[in-house]
Amino acid sequence: MKLPGPDHPITITQNPRRVRVTAGDIVIAESTKALTLKEAKYPAVQYLPREDANMALLERTERTTHCPYKGDASYFSIKADGKTLDNAIWTYETPFPAMTEISGHLAFYPDKVKIEEVG
Repeated sequence: MKLPGPDHPITITQNPRRVRVTAGDIVIAESTKALTLKEAKYPAVQYLPREDANMALLERTERTTHCPYKGDASYFSIKADGKTLDNAIWTYETPFPAMTEISGHLAFYPDKVKIEEVG
């Protein structure tokens, strides 16, 4: 486990805007409680609470990855509109202590879904 610091900063802030995630014309998640995670030089990532996602469209996969700063990530595929978007979502269900804010939140790959701030 590594801690964020000057050499690898990570900040988590409340996004003041409504964030909507769609696959085609289908809304997968929409929230006014999204968190914006900025990590080092990576693009910012929106983490939306699970309760603001249509979990009926999501299917857990076997994929897992490890981040030395955040912990172990689990993945979901999206099944919507007759299509499956494999491993389109990741989540840290038990993140490391410094990242507990993102527990219970979902992040989406922007090359698989549309993520927009709408309000």
